[in-house]
Amino acid sequence: MILNKLNIISQNVCKNHLIINTILKTHLHFDIILIQEPLWSVICQVPSSINSEGENLIGTVHHPNWILFASIPVNKAYSPRVSTYINICLSLLHFSLCRDIINHPDILLMSFTNNHVQYFIINIYSDSFHLALKYLKDIEVNINNVLIMTGDFNIRDSLWDLSFPHHSAISDDLFIIADSYNLAISTPTKYYPTRYSDTTGEADSTIDLMFLRNGSSEINQHSIHPDWRLISDYAPLIIVIPIEDEIIKTSKLLIQQKSKVENAFLEEVISSFKNFNMSNITSKEVLEHMVNKLNSIVNQAWNKNAKHSRITKHSKKWWSKEYNKTLTDYRSTRSLNNWKIFKKVVKDTKRAFFDLKIQEVAEKSHSLWELTSWINKQKLPATKAIKHEGQPCLTLENLWNALHSTFNIALHRQVNMDIFNKLSLKPITVWAPFLKEEFRQALNKCNNSSAPGPDKLTWRHLKIVLNLDSCMSHIVNIANACINLGHSPNHFKQLSMVIIPKPNKMAYNSSKSFRPIVLLNTIGKLIEKVIAECLQFHVAKNDFIHPSQLDGLKFKSTTDAGVTLTHII
Repeated sequence: MILNKLNIISQNVCKNHLIINTILKTHLHFDIILIQEPLWSVICQVPSSINSEGENLIGTVHHPNWILFASIPVNKAYSPRVSTYINICLSLLHFSLCRDIINHPDILLMSFTNNHVQYFIINIYSDSFHLALKYLKDIEVNINNVLIMTGDFNIRDSLWDLSFPHHSAISDDLFIIADSYNLAISTPTKYYPTRYSDTTGEADSTIDLMFLRNGSSEINQHSIHPDWRLISDYAPLIIVIPIEDEIIKTSKLLIQQKSKVENAFLEEVISSFKNFNMSNITSKEVLEHMVNKLNSIVNQAWNKNAKHSRITKHSKKWWSKEYNKTLTDYRSTRSLNNWKIFKKVVKDTKRAFFDLKIQEVAEKSHSLWELTSWINKQKLPATKAIKHEGQPCLTLENLWNALHSTFNIALHRQVNMDIFNKLSLKPITVWAPFLKEEFRQALNKCNNSSAPGPDKLTWRHLKIVLNLDSCMSHIVNIANACINLGHSPNHFKQLSMVIIPKPNKMAYNSSKSFRPIVLLNTIGKLIEKVIAECLQFHVAKNDFIHPSQLDGLKFKSTTDAGVTLTHII
């Protein structure tokens, strides 16, 4: 897909989580959603080193199709009053929250790259005291390439509010701020109030504004949609901003689990693999050739059977036709009774769906730990762009250098090998050939839900393939050849790395706030597991391990560490 415009919607949701949920679920044709006054609430209690009852984890609404950007709330009483959602399809534009430039809970300065040029978006909520505007006026920061500044400004002025006859002094400050960013106020294509009052005698007003690039084609082209506001007092503002052409991938190759396509993929791998002759692997070159040939079989079968899966709005299985119908009924009638019906359908549908999931886990898998992902912490909100050597990482090359310098800091560090001279020599033990049963035991302990490596062969796939005795024999022969030749094939060292945030960090603008997760190819991991099991048996049998060594050993736990600490240390 070629992206050449940004569809943006901005709305004050009056601290209503159902409105945000509805917007995120029904507005998938938008690229950016700017929210003012989102609801922040306590999600759960998290462990604390200073409070035995735990600490409150405060968060707002998340959705798998949207990336949330928001400042971290200090407490429930005073939480950020703006949040931004970026469509997950736009993740390749590298959106980031620039708190190093503007650091205010009611202002979000977002940056993204389009054809190697950095652009900015500003989402503002300015309260009746105009604290956000006063902050922007005081810092006097110059920002180039601002595409849009919009939000709830809480200013009535005759310049944009047809029902208000006066001029506000704070409007002059607002225009000065906008002019410093080379922005001009945009007039909607058709005038509507943006705030609708329920108070008798109080007129509707226009306090939600939009500022766009001075002289741009999109200025005076935004629209106000009062029929989209649901039960909010505020109507959403919508604008389409053109950008340079950017190629965005909207699909990926995928093999659906337990499908006919997956069966065809596995049958093709098994039929090719079982006919291999791996009984005479006499050199490292032959070993490399055999493993690469096995990898080629898996890749060819995957490319032949994998189907393109598009990112669609059907991300939740509990979303139903009844849900769509009640939402449509409310939008057409705007009645309070239909809104209550819509809320009840959402509640009942979710409850029925998750009750069924709980029952399935309890009856089929007998593993209640599968339910814990529902009560874990939600995704951490993005905060700042990662900085390296004082500069934000806006390109993949800069980001790679930052992560590489952090995670591989000991790559070329000198190691003192003289420590091995202090160890007493032990009798040489002949390594016993591997047995099929050793691999079956190791394979049974592997979790089917673990992510695969670059070859895309999951533990579930490998269990099905190696259930055939001839295929298992080939893996055993490869493992024995690795030991006999003292060589690990390069294919086993290929990996995918995923960077995940460490929890409970105050800021995520440093690479040290993240940790790498390495995903290796499953066949190599299986062989490593069996080798590790054999090594641990040998070192324990021959008393190579100090009695105080407890970490990473079988049949050792924190109980043993506590006993050692209490009675020995």
